[in-house]
Amino acid sequence: MSDEAARSQDSETVAAVVVAAGKGLRVGGDLPKQYRRVGGRAVLTRTLAALAQSPRIARIQPVIAPDAQDFYRECLADLEPAHRAKLAEPVPGGATRQQSVAAGLEGLARDGSPDLVLVHDAARPFVDDALIARAVAAGSRHGAAVPGIAVSDTIKLVEELAPGIGRVHETPARENLRAVQTPQSFRFGLLLDAHRRAVAEGRDGFTDDGALAEWAGQPVVVFEGDARNRKITQAADLIEADRAFSGRAFSDNAPAISDGPMTTYVTRLGTGFDVHAFTEGDHVWLGGVKIPADRGVLAHSDGDVALHALTDALLGAIADGDIGTHFPPSDEKWRGAASDQFLAHACELVRARGGKIDHLDVTVLAEAPRIGAHREAIRARIAEVAGVPLSAVSIKATTTEKLGFVGRAEGLAAQAAATVRLPEVCAEIETEAETNERRS
Repeated sequence: MSDEAARSQDSETVAAVVVAAGKGLRVGGDLPKQYRRVGGRAVLTRTLAALAQSPRIARIQPVIAPDAQDFYRECLADLEPAHRAKLAEPVPGGATRQQSVAAGLEGLARDGSPDLVLVHDAARPFVDDALIARAVAAGSRHGAAVPGIAVSDTIKLVEELAPGIGRVHETPARENLRAVQTPQSFRFGLLLDAHRRAVAEGRDGFTDDGALAEWAGQPVVVFEGDARNRKITQAADLIEADRAFSGRAFSDNAPAISDGPMTTYVTRLGTGFDVHAFTEGDHVWLGGVKIPADRGVLAHSDGDVALHALTDALLGAIADGDIGTHFPPSDEKWRGAASDQFLAHACELVRARGGKIDHLDVTVLAEAPRIGAHREAIRARIAEVAGVPLSAVSIKATTTEKLGFVGRAEGLAAQAAATVRLPEVCAEIETEAETNERRS
């Protein structure tokens, strides 16, 4: 940047809109994520402090839900006076993020329009001054700029078939892909006009201000983001943020409230059971392994009783329905489906709650086929699908001494147990939800 450009940038006024009006309930419970505490202070408190400490930002316009005044006042109580001085009175947000940003922009306009505005998510408390500086520089130079980080994973465009399951349509080259973050930086008049135009034309589906600016015909550039500037979306993100902030000083002059993580784990045990009758065929699937047999099983999917029982055990441990809830047998898309995807989905649900899978135990009840020769292959496949060590998987088999349908060789069954650990914060969230449900 030239000296003249730097001087011009230094003379520009910069304000920030902090979008904090969302329900933020994907972390669970009824308390929005921006008001949950990480390392002793609310997420929103940390986000406001991170922006307010920047000498580049003169004013901050919070946008909150109309019924969140009490939560917001608690956040203010934890801010240093110098940081509170930069805050405008909060304005109520709308039903969508776009409406909330527009409300924040109009609030700034009423008090005197800045030259530049940064729009930032309340759920990104890890923003630092270096990223803010890059945002201000890029917005000043280009008029519309968003932070992005290179994508390290291969990205697939998919058609969703069920929660967590999608059919691939395209694999774009990742070299030109960027994961976009906030704060996003704009000439204030440019963004305000774009929002007003969108309202006038009935466009209310933009979840990103860069996309709205593109729609309005404004070229948007991407500047270097920060991988540490992650967004809190799921319970696992909240837990990781708590770990990151615990023990860290809130500012250079203020000691941390807590000396260690507030997150502890509670152990949950879930059980599952599945049964299928024999029919014509030459194999059965057990634990993700195809085993030659005199007969097959009658089932909508591949009829893997071991994986079905394990899936139910994991869903039971997190109190999230059963396999039929997530993969209804009435849905033709699951006809003949491989059951390993059911188990993988249940494992992802555990991890989305910040949980850890400690042990998976299966007992197969069958007169035939014998699984002894396949035991280690089954253990290995289950460990692979579940993403756990081999030592965390146990497979046993037994007969029923010629009793019942299993003893008569009419079918086979499996029972399973899954031991998981869930963060205590998740247990608290679930308790809140259950209490409110009973009250309603």
